[in-house]
Amino acid sequence: MALRNAVMAALIEGEASGYDLAKDFDASVANYWMATPQQLYRELDRMAEEGLIHTRVVEQERRPNKRLHSLTPAGWEALRAFTARTPKPTAIRDELLVQVRAIDVCDTASIRASVADSKLRAEAKLARYERGRAAMLGDRNEQTYLLEAEAVGPYLTLLRGIAFERENIRWADLALATIDRRETTRHRCDSP
Repeated sequence: MALRNAVMAALIEGEASGYDLAKDFDASVANYWMATPQQLYRELDRMAEEGLIHTRVVEQERRPNKRLHSLTPAGWEALRAFTARTPKPTAIRDELLVQVRAIDVCDTASIRASVADSKLRAEAKLARYERGRAAMLGDRNEQTYLLEAEAVGPYLTLLRGIAFERENIRWADLALATIDRRETTRHRCDSP
């Protein structure tokens, strides 16, 4: 999937600045697509050149001018075409998993520290996603929200991010317990 598809999906809700899109990517889209602000701004420029988005400048006092982006008819058509095709299977490329694969012959302490750091990041993301979920639901329960909400796509993708981070935490707990147990057993076996 190209970054442009994630940008077009983010613009469904209406006009947004690059700054707003970057915040949205960091807060909600990050659970399924990562992009730096620089990548995002470069892609917005390319999309404008290709006629997928319209950009207008809003002059502001005491602040730099703001560029607001919205989908053009060509952008809407490109988004429809993207959603009509079968998505490619997800491919995981996780450096931590490569390290864990080699844990039996490499620096166990460093790898354990990396797993622990990964768990902390997952816990922080999960907390942020749960706050977002609570804000979306307001005083409604999930079933009511899914029946009444005008747009359910952002909520459904947020649920996937929540499930993903919960699984990352569960796996990290298992990995840490296994590493600790093996180290304890190994040190007992090494004793004279």
